[in-house]
Amino acid sequence: MEQFPALLRASDQQPISYLVVDDSVFARKNLARIIATYGGQMAAEAADGCSAISEYERTRADIVLMDITMPQMEGIEAAERIVRQHPGARIIMVSSVGYQENIVAALQKGARHFVQKPVKPELLYEVVKYVLGDAAIAVSVAGAGE
Repeated sequence: MEQFPALLRASDQQPISYLVVDDSVFARKNLARIIATYGGQMAAEAADGCSAISEYERTRADIVLMDITMPQMEGIEAAERIVRQHPGARIIMVSSVGYQENIVAALQKGARHFVQKPVKPELLYEVVKYVLGDAAIAVSVAGAGE
């Protein structure tokens, strides 16, 4: 898989932390592999919206990658609850359910962006950079042998 310039927090030069929320283990593992190519670190994983809220409280991850359709609590409701408690939370919806009304609802409830599944690593990288804005810097890791 392609390696991207590492995304680091501008404030302390540490790797960006991610909370990945999806009811599919396969989808979570796939996103974890993609995040690794950005130099990111997994803060936590969650399989439903309820767990997403508690994991965000625990980790305060820099980026939340959240599916829409999940058991117990949908991603849009979880995003709304997280943002209500933490207005600075950066949530990117990642879903195969790309209906216009879902995208609009997610953005209205506090999500910062939307990425359609299957996830293209280069597109997600650009979206993460955009959502982080000045809070992140990209550092080329030339010669890093992994």
